[in-house]
Parts: sequence; structure tokens; C-alpha cells
Amino acid sequence: MLCAAAQAAAATKTATAKPATAQTKDTNPADFVGSEVCASCHAPEAKGFADNPHTKIALEHGKTGATCESCHGAGKAHVEGAGDVTKIFDPAKASPKQVDETCLGCHAGAHPNFERSPHAKANVGCTSCHTVHASKNEPLLKAAQPMLCFQCHTDVKPAFDMPFHHKVNEGLVKCSDCHDTHGTFGNNNIKSTADQNMICTKCHTETRGPFVYEHAAVKAEGCLGCHTPHGSQNARLLNMANINTLCNQCHSPVASATVHGMSAGSSELTPCTSCHTYIHGSNVNPAFLR
Repeated sequence: MLCAAAQAAAATKTATAKPATAQTKDTNPADFVGSEVCASCHAPEAKGFADNPHTKIALEHGKTGATCESCHGAGKAHVEGAGDVTKIFDPAKASPKQVDETCLGCHAGAHPNFERSPHAKANVGCTSCHTVHASKNEPLLKAAQPMLCFQCHTDVKPAFDMPFHHKVNEGLVKCSDCHDTHGTFGNNNIKSTADQNMICTKCHTETRGPFVYEHAAVKAEGCLGCHTPHGSQNARLLNMANINTLCNQCHSPVASATVHGMSAGSSELTPCTSCHTYIHGSNVNPAFLR
């Protein structure tokens, strides 16, 4: 009996301590006061909210869409408490997990893999990157790409200053063109596609194929087997400066002591791609000759 009483008390305490969020299913509709009441005290936030996509949603369905209380929870107790901050959900003071639960209450369908993502596991919550009330960047980002990403990913930033690099700093390519920051089943939040090479071939269409004679390495290891995606000191973002050395990682038995070269590696002679021009795949020659 004592154990049962203790469990009941603990359950009551947990229920009482539950944060006020829009996801609280047992909230009484009478506890909601409406955005107009919120705006009477929070005028700066309300004024900057006019062009917010959440406001546009609020105008749908007879003004029953997303409002202040959709994220902050019912505001009646907060108002009656003369602005008591303990009676309202404040994302700025909540844990990343609580904030994520609130946002995913609406956005779970768009970002179903967020909880498995490296960002979520590192306690990088929604409001770490997004500002809900006002933002000049889409979609409600605190800063534009790539500067927002570089705030944490300082190890990647120098790669885009390499002699050969994807034009991220120049604004031609964005981090989100290749990465889904909200989580995927791939490494490094790489976007998931039917063919993972499509992340590259959507821009590099000449390498897409399908080809009659496929280069096995392209289908197996993919583009990253030969190329460094962010930036490189080597032309064409190759992993190695010498093309022959790169090819001989797989083809060294072919090149050694044959017509292709005088010794293992054959790096002192003509580059492989001088003859094997269609290295990504060919429709006319199984050796990818031109």
C-alpha cells in the first residue's frame, strides 16, 4: 500500500510539472486567450510576426491554425498571473528536447528523421538554427547559409577556400543542396535518394548515365571514391594530385610492367584519362576509350 501511495504521489507530481505546450492533449479550450491578448503585451513580437509563415497558417481554417498558443501553450494562467513566466511555455528557457517536441508536433511529417539525426543527438534543437518570430532568411533561419552552418562546422569551412571547391561561399551552392540537416539514413546527413550518386549528378548531368558499360567504382563506392566534395587542392576535386596514382588504387596489377607503364604505379607516364576518357561510363567501349 505504501508503494502504491508513493507511485500515485510521483505520478501526480509528474503531471503537475508537465510543461505548457501545444502538445498537451488535455488542455481545456477555455484556457486559450487568443493572439490578440498576447499582442497587447508582446507588441514587438506581434508586429514582427506579420510576415511569418506561421501567421499565414493561422489565417487558415477560420483562424484556428497556428497561433501564439500553438507553441507557447494555453495562456489564461499566464495572463491571470499578471505575466507569470512560470505559467507559460518559453522555448528560450526550455531544453532542446522540449523545444523539438513542440515543433515536431506540427513538423514531424516533414522531418520524420530528426530525432535520429546527429543534430538532435548533440542537443542542437530547432531554435538553435531557427528563429520563429522574425527572420529575413528562409526558412526562418537565424543566419543565411553557409554562415549559419559554419558557426559549428568550423572544420569544413576551410575546404571552401581551397583552389578547387564547390561554390558555396560564392552563393551558387548551398549546404542544404546536398545535406538534409533534419536527419537522413545516410552518413553526415547526406540526402537520401534512390541512387546516392544523384546528389552529385543532379548538377553533373554528363556523368549520370545510365551507360552500356558502367564503371564499377562509380556504382560501388560512388563519387566520393575519387572526389572530395567540399574542396581540394587537386583539379576536379580529386582525392589525389596524380590521376594515375588515384586509378592505381584499384588497377595497379594492370598498370605494372605492361604497355601502360614501366613499373608499378606507372605515374611517370601519360595519365590514364588520356585514353580512358569516358571514365564515369561509356556507351561504346568497355574500357571507356574514346
